Amino acid sequence: MKTKNISKLLMLSTLLFSSVSCTDLGETPVSILVPDQYFKTAADAEAAVMGIYSLLANADYYGRRLTMVLQLLGDDIDIADIGTQSSRIQINGFTHDASNQDVVAIWKTAYLGIGAANAAIDGIPKVEMDENSKSALIAEARLLRALNYYHLVQLFGDIPYIANYVADPSTVMDINKTPAEQVYENIILDCTYAIDNLPDTHQNDVRARPTKGSAHTLLASVYMILERWSDAAKQAQDVITQSSNYKYALVDDFQKLWKADLGYQSEHVWVVDFAGTISGENSSNVDYTAPMTGVRDADMLGWSVLAPSQGIYASFSDQDYRKKVSFLTETPIKGVMTPYQKWRWPRIHTAKWCLYPGANASAEGSNSDIKHVIFRYAEVLLIAAEALNEANGGPTAEAYQYINAVRARARNTPEGQQEYPADLQAGMSQQTFRDAVREERRIELAFEWKRWYDLKRWKMVPEAFKGAGSFEPHTNVQEHHALLPIPQEEIGRNANLLPQNPGF
Repeated sequence: MKTKNISKLLMLSTLLFSSVSCTDLGETPVSILVPDQYFKTAADAEAAVMGIYSLLANADYYGRRLTMVLQLLGDDIDIADIGTQSSRIQINGFTHDASNQDVVAIWKTAYLGIGAANAAIDGIPKVEMDENSKSALIAEARLLRALNYYHLVQLFGDIPYIANYVADPSTVMDINKTPAEQVYENIILDCTYAIDNLPDTHQNDVRARPTKGSAHTLLASVYMILERWSDAAKQAQDVITQSSNYKYALVDDFQKLWKADLGYQSEHVWVVDFAGTISGENSSNVDYTAPMTGVRDADMLGWSVLAPSQGIYASFSDQDYRKKVSFLTETPIKGVMTPYQKWRWPRIHTAKWCLYPGANASAEGSNSDIKHVIFRYAEVLLIAAEALNEANGGPTAEAYQYINAVRARARNTPEGQQEYPADLQAGMSQQTFRDAVREERRIELAFEWKRWYDLKRWKMVPEAFKGAGSFEPHTNVQEHHALLPIPQEEIGRNANLLPQNPGF
């Protein structure tokens, strides 16, 4: 997808950014992608779907702002450079309000993506082309729409659900918020359509375009949020039993997942693909994750913004290979390997994103070739293990099998097999197994913007920040902080978005 379609993607993203969504309603659109006018050929249909990806691979979304906000809200990431932008400091300290620019950017970009998806969903049926290909493209657009709503509803709760392309901006002024429960049901419908119509794999094993396995996994995650445990287990197990068809497997070495030059890997269920050296209009294909997590004034030219919270490093066992891979405790400065105590900001950093951003990345690591994970196969296994335990009142044999597969891979190191972490043994209670799988998610998926959503669905906000042994203590965190405020500028355009989320 990176090379063959990039010119179409970047060209179309310019059109899509000026298309109508429920943002910037006070402005006159410069150009509107009208389905009746644009969609004429199969190439138009393909290009429309490709354009949606420019809004995922964007500095305001997976390239920085979405992933940054998710990490700062969680208890595993803190800020090292306290001179960074105030909007970030506010989110990290739970002092943000409805005017926070990072919150506004996420809302805007998500709805732009939804608008682009709706244009494709409404326009592609009008094209004369192979019906199977047509259904697959519509399914792809629907799953991309579902992914955007998946983030919006978890972050903001009740939100406007826009199901169709909007050609007249004035009509959006009358839109109301949709209850979160209904938003989730609509996501389920999109995922189900995608399962029925997406392929098992894509040509050249592209993992940035979703497949049946991607749709099953997103649906499993949604069912987990809704505590529909049997449904979540079924969706995850469908992926596991069909893993050979989807070409999914755990990689043999945990470190490989964070080396951008290795490209798509067997563990990638769905990723956001950034193409190094190429950037487009409106920050499309711009990725700042490596410098945001890299070390300032070091040879890597990082910015020291996102760093592990003070309590996280010690919470990992020194015997766990994933600790070595996930954390950065020394790095070259002027060619000399230097421990973190002597860095400008003497904080241990996270290593997953900053060490290997790819040969095409800039000197500071931006505009990388990183595959930003939406879902990977290890998470599918952990979803299945957690869901089976909850659905059956305790762990099943399969639940042990799935979590132990993740732990077994963690024992593989370049120095050979380790004994830690050992397999979990049969006979655990439901609560003990629940604690174990939650801990496994915390270790395995650290710094992959999963933690905040986990804390929310486990109902551990504000406990995680105020309880004994908190990794990142914040005494001001309240229950209402589980949701972000609806951007005030959106409420100013449409009073139907009131009431504001509690506490803001």
